Amino acid sequence: MPIWTRPISVEDLAAIHKDTAPAHIGLEFLEVGDDFIVGRVPVDHRTRQPYGLLHGGISVVLAETLGSCGAIYCAPPGHRVVGLDINANHLRGATAGWVTGRTTPVHIGRSTQVWHIEMRNDAGELTCVSRLTMAVLAPR
Repeated sequence: MPIWTRPISVEDLAAIHKDTAPAHIGLEFLEVGDDFIVGRVPVDHRTRQPYGLLHGGISVVLAETLGSCGAIYCAPPGHRVVGLDINANHLRGATAGWVTGRTTPVHIGRSTQVWHIEMRNDAGELTCVSRLTMAVLAPR
């Protein structure tokens, strides 16, 4: 059974991110399931740090984007969600290809949500794990 409180699709997610930071780094949404969202970022000139590895901040942008999308689409209609905390453990570098993230909820409450994001390279190896805590704000 889907957790979403309103219609959600890859096309919807791409449309709301036009001309935003995630779009500028090449983030692509790939899949929306009953309780998950998948997206990816390229490892290229826009996203590498000086040593040729995917910049850790890009992993955090991917994680926060996916988790925030999950949070808003399962929040009650009219509510807003804002980030409270994010952490990331960088486990393996990526120098080329894509890093793909998948977010799933850990907790969906009335006032907070917690999302888990795993990121993997093209070989399927775990590159980063992140946890995002969101505040759910009632309409003004």
